[in-house]
Amino acid sequence: MPFSPSQFAMLLAAALLACGLGGCASINEKLSAGMGDVIPQWAGGLPPDAPPRPGTAKYEEYMKERERKRLIPAAERGEETPPAASSGLEPVH
Repeated sequence: MPFSPSQFAMLLAAALLACGLGGCASINEKLSAGMGDVIPQWAGGLPPDAPPRPGTAKYEEYMKERERKRLIPAAERGEETPPAASSGLEPVH
């Protein structure tokens, strides 16, 4: 069964759309890792107190500091302990 030119054009268009959609998925995966650093916080980007990304020099330094703090007893860390679970509000029944 021979293809008519219009059938071939439709098949070609469908194949191009399918390949383009697959390409967008792999591009977005790679771009999304770095775009969070560029987008401001008010627009949904990373907050200022977010830890550094894995694989960077700051990340290694951050993990070493975190491990050092983990080994220090909680009373000597100098950080405030989280407040108790009750915030003075009574449960609603």
